[in-house]
Amino acid sequence: MNTEATPSVVTTTRLGRVLLVTINHPPVNALSVDVRRGLLAAVQEADADASVAAVLIVGAGRAFIAGADIREFGKPSMAPSLPEVCSRLEACRKPVVVAIHGPALGGGLEVALSAHYRLAMPDARLGLPEVLLGLLPGAGGTQRAPRLMGVKPALEMMLSGRHQGAGEALTLGLVDRLGEGPDVLAAGLAYAGELVASGAGVRPTREADAALADKPASQAALDALKADTAKKTAGLFSPLKIIEAVQGALDLPFDEAVALERQLFLQCLDSPQRAGLIHAFFAEREVAKSPETRNATPRAIDSVGVIGGGTMGAGIAVAVLNAGLPVTMVERDDAALARGRANVEKVYDGIVAKGRMTPEVRAAVMARFSGSTSYDALARADLVIEAVFEEMGVKKAVFAELDRVCKPGAVLATNTSYLDIDEIAASVSRPQDVVGLHFFSPAHIMKLLEIVVPAQVSADVVATAFELAKKLKKVPVRAGVCDGFIGNRMLAVYRATADHMLEDGASPYQIDAAAREFGYPMGPFQVADLAGGDIGWATRKRKAATRDPEARYVQIADRLCERGWFGQKTGRGYYLYPKGARVGIPDDEVLAIIEAERQRAGTTPRPFSNQDIMRRYLAAMVNEGARVVAEGIALRPLDVDVTLVHGYGFPRFRGGPMKYADTVGLPTILADIQAFAREDPLFWQPAPLLLQLIEEGRDFDSLNKP
Repeated sequence: MNTEATPSVVTTTRLGRVLLVTINHPPVNALSVDVRRGLLAAVQEADADASVAAVLIVGAGRAFIAGADIREFGKPSMAPSLPEVCSRLEACRKPVVVAIHGPALGGGLEVALSAHYRLAMPDARLGLPEVLLGLLPGAGGTQRAPRLMGVKPALEMMLSGRHQGAGEALTLGLVDRLGEGPDVLAAGLAYAGELVASGAGVRPTREADAALADKPASQAALDALKADTAKKTAGLFSPLKIIEAVQGALDLPFDEAVALERQLFLQCLDSPQRAGLIHAFFAEREVAKSPETRNATPRAIDSVGVIGGGTMGAGIAVAVLNAGLPVTMVERDDAALARGRANVEKVYDGIVAKGRMTPEVRAAVMARFSGSTSYDALARADLVIEAVFEEMGVKKAVFAELDRVCKPGAVLATNTSYLDIDEIAASVSRPQDVVGLHFFSPAHIMKLLEIVVPAQVSADVVATAFELAKKLKKVPVRAGVCDGFIGNRMLAVYRATADHMLEDGASPYQIDAAAREFGYPMGPFQVADLAGGDIGWATRKRKAATRDPEARYVQIADRLCERGWFGQKTGRGYYLYPKGARVGIPDDEVLAIIEAERQRAGTTPRPFSNQDIMRRYLAAMVNEGARVVAEGIALRPLDVDVTLVHGYGFPRFRGGPMKYADTVGLPTILADIQAFAREDPLFWQPAPLLLQLIEEGRDFDSLNKP
């Protein structure tokens, strides 16, 4: 017997006494309305057929069910809802077995939790990552997961959005068995056949109670996670709603708890944070596409060279090693090379110490690392990334050597943060092979990779850079050539606004607090101390000759640098870092320097509220973002958003600065700029694109559409 619930999406086939239900909705079996209808029809078919003893659900292709169908986001919901499907699966009178391979995420895992028995193949990845979209599991996940795993592991999975492997899921009770061999269907049929032969009955997850039997222990675990979450996710809406839903699992009968979960889910759905997080979700996928990736074929990258073994060079080397590629590091002498190798080893030693890597794996990774003091060691490298001092003469000297030794077709990349890559490319005989790969420190952790596209670069080199980003698990953003590209160009402007407020009466500590209150992990002066004040100082000195003499220039940062106060690495910057502390404390001497600079500049200090601070900070950011888009430095506003979220700490739940501007309204941003222009008309000039969009009644998001 073979019937199709919906052609080619969900099929049912009788295999002996087992009804095989196959979800075939490429590429990842997302839970579209057709899949939901098909699953519902399959369960009804099983219940109606007396000869069916068990149901086996599998996914075709490379996934079980990877989650909701993102094509349905923002559209009216269509019946049946996922909660209805999950309830009907759980209520089936025949044992329902799921055999999971690949991802079972979000609603996909909720379907699995609604089944009576769960088998996971070695490649299975299970998770409830709804928190990353500002939501909570809304089809019984907050109720069924704790009943199987217990409160602590279930909450940790939901609050982090982390995926679990099959072994971990088995240990925690999320699945019942690990499948063997490469064939998920064979493993699933064997398990279902075994259950039928043994006369196993239905086993609704809603009735599982062993993991919650110790109510005081469960409550204590929930209370501890609630306190920790409130501290770590200040300002975020959905994490505490997830905890509230799990509290329902402890306090309420199952049906009432599921109703509470649905109510909380709808609250999250209406939250502005969800709109910001959904925007970030789609934007992160969109930035991976560029004009060059559509038509050009990437070059093969099987070996990588890194020039420089400092913090940045070592971080890049680790990122490349983590991708499984061999790395050759080049430094100027043996001592510098030894330090570079030590910097790489230090990262892996830390990972081993945390138990996230075995010493054997560390040794295997380091076996792919080699070093040399000669550029000749890079003769066979497919791609070379330089991470040397940020000075044009130094960069050109490196590229002259690369031009000499690298094979034809090797990609030559610069990690410059500000310098003109067109000028670097013009200094070699193969400008078509030169591209910018702007990593963010620490390079093995930070997700953003600005791919800077100079005028003469070949399309396949750009495509290769995007392919490399994918291998490194980075979020790539295409940027044009200008001073600072997308992120650092914007940073220079909104950081200048912070400096203006410093001179006008705000303290660095209040400005940082206002930024954190808005959702930033750190404020601008904390970031300056972390990055090192000498970096910005060198940039300011480089640009001094070309600075507009009429433009306002605040000298407070220069005064600190003149004293050698470069931040954390010197134990002192805007903050004091006693005995190597990672978190700074306010410094009265810094406040005295600021006061002296106010007197020198002739400014009369005035009070700022936190709201005043963020209005200026964000207006400057958005205004410069509009210029970056208009000039084609960023392809679209969403590229600006992704850059600021992943490289500069902009709160992801707000979507990015351009999405934030759309949220509050572009006329509101313009009104602020015009108000601030009364004090400083040169700095606060509205971007023409901002004016144009307002005149046309459009927003930044209208420029994101293809």
